[in-house]
Amino acid sequence: MRIVFIGTGEIGLPVLRSLLNSQEHQLVGVVTQPDKPAGRNLRMAAPPIKAAAAGGAFPIFQPARLRDEGAVAEIRALTPDVIVVMAYGQILPRSILEIPRVACLNLHASLLPRHRGAAPIQAGILAGDRESGITVMYMDEGLDTGDVLLQSRLEIAEDETGGSLHDRLAQIAPATLNNALTRLQKGNAPRIPQDSSVATYAPKLEREDGRMDWSDAAALIERKIRAFDPWPGAFTLMRDAAGHERKLKIFSSTVVSAAQGAPGEVVRSDGSIVIAAKDGALSLGEVQLEGKRRMGAAEFLRGHAAPLRVE
Repeated sequence: MRIVFIGTGEIGLPVLRSLLNSQEHQLVGVVTQPDKPAGRNLRMAAPPIKAAAAGGAFPIFQPARLRDEGAVAEIRALTPDVIVVMAYGQILPRSILEIPRVACLNLHASLLPRHRGAAPIQAGILAGDRESGITVMYMDEGLDTGDVLLQSRLEIAEDETGGSLHDRLAQIAPATLNNALTRLQKGNAPRIPQDSSVATYAPKLEREDGRMDWSDAAALIERKIRAFDPWPGAFTLMRDAAGHERKLKIFSSTVVSAAQGAPGEVVRSDGSIVIAAKDGALSLGEVQLEGKRRMGAAEFLRGHAAPLRVE
């Protein structure tokens, strides 16, 4: 089948590479977001999908708005049988959904209808889910509301981070898509309506979402620290004995149920940073003070005198 791939984020790279190397299907075009400034110097950088697709015998389009008539016409001219979408960043308009001869498919990084939206990977860890997966669905004009074709599942590890789950889901996505395409070719691909009454939503995360609220339950904060690694990154504001306040990034932690203190109080700092929360406390593992390198809590404390306070 003739396939157009639409995507931007790194999670879609294994799927793109699978399509590039496919002996069964022909990749006839790639659509991704425009180049954007990145890094400290704000130099223009190509999306990962564009870099991976460069040099292929097909066009690469980067429209600012996919619903613009010119973008629609360019994709229609490719006469795709299937459009495959993964982590693109824009909702596809009906004018695009109606183009492919067979189907317009989306690969979503959760077990729909759970965690519809922009941040399903972090949402699964935050909720304490035991499993996640890739859902292949037929796209409609809603937000991840289309009928399900199939799902691949995997268990969420107890020490799972947003980064590790992202990478594991990316690796199972190509085989999941290949299974879906095979079923479409054979004419036996199911269409399973989602039960919207049990749907949950995972809105886009902003950097400020990474600030820890110590009035939350300790177990929830521990999940947040893992879910937000690497984005948007968990942090708190720490004030040292001299009254200086700086951002402290937190990369790992352990729930300490026996510790007591008011939420946000550093209840022990003799070789470890233990911060009280609701229903327990957290012993911080690796941290990084603003302007400094990443280090273990014990090493951090050797350079910072007590008392310490977080906000």
